[in-house]
Amino acid sequence: MKFTKMQGLGNDYIYVNGFQEEIKAPGEAAKRLSDRHFGVGADGLILIKPSQKADFTMEMYNADGSQGAMCGNGIRCVGKYVYDYGLTDQKEITVETKSGIKALRLTVQDGKVSQVEVDMGEPELAPEKIPVLLEGETVIGREVRVGEQTYRITCVSMGNPHCVTMVEEVQGLDLAKIGPAFENHAMFPDRVNTEFIRVLDRKNIEMRVWERGSGETLACGTGACAVAVACALNGWTEEEVTVHLLGGDLRIRWDRETNRVFMTGPAVTVFEGEIDRKDFLG
Repeated sequence: MKFTKMQGLGNDYIYVNGFQEEIKAPGEAAKRLSDRHFGVGADGLILIKPSQKADFTMEMYNADGSQGAMCGNGIRCVGKYVYDYGLTDQKEITVETKSGIKALRLTVQDGKVSQVEVDMGEPELAPEKIPVLLEGETVIGREVRVGEQTYRITCVSMGNPHCVTMVEEVQGLDLAKIGPAFENHAMFPDRVNTEFIRVLDRKNIEMRVWERGSGETLACGTGACAVAVACALNGWTEEEVTVHLLGGDLRIRWDRETNRVFMTGPAVTVFEGEIDRKDFLG
């Protein structure tokens, strides 16, 4: 089976052309292929497939085999893949995901996609739709106890659940300990992605992320979008910001008039490869 390893700000996935290849147990394949010692190594597996509603379908699986609804860095690479490999010649495309259809605008240089802007849709703030088991119409700056500490959290869904909390020091956090405590907390029935942030100024935010099913990753596109919305809601920043992640920077713009969030960032092909199906896919 042929595959392509791609990354957006270090958030790396294994991409398979679902028009040509079929994986019968993609969750199990994602676990085995994502292993960084015994597999290809990635944050997960993304299948690019036909769609009856959009130009393409993105079907994604986390490194633990669970299916994800949406990945901002992942979908940018989908845009690059379908253009660079000749599945489309259009610079504006739509991609069907489990969290809805996303519109992509591709920036092409020397015949290859370098940057992708994604209309990430509307942020969801209603607790029951995120979901988070806290009362009220929203969860903005709410004080909660997680593990041995108290945090102020803001919860946003960008097609998947996010919990944003401000900390004094981002780089020194023991995320391997704190991240799972958030991810598996009882107030998050579907688990949660958690963003730990420090606001640098009105237009810049530093962020680390613990993703459900994958652990700490170098970047999270939906998480950066949730952070931008959360910071604006709390009055910490403007509606257009640069989010600085371990893997690089994302430009996020929340258009309050239309209530839509736009994310712009790079997409990079790392390498192509081929694996023996019987070794990894059964």
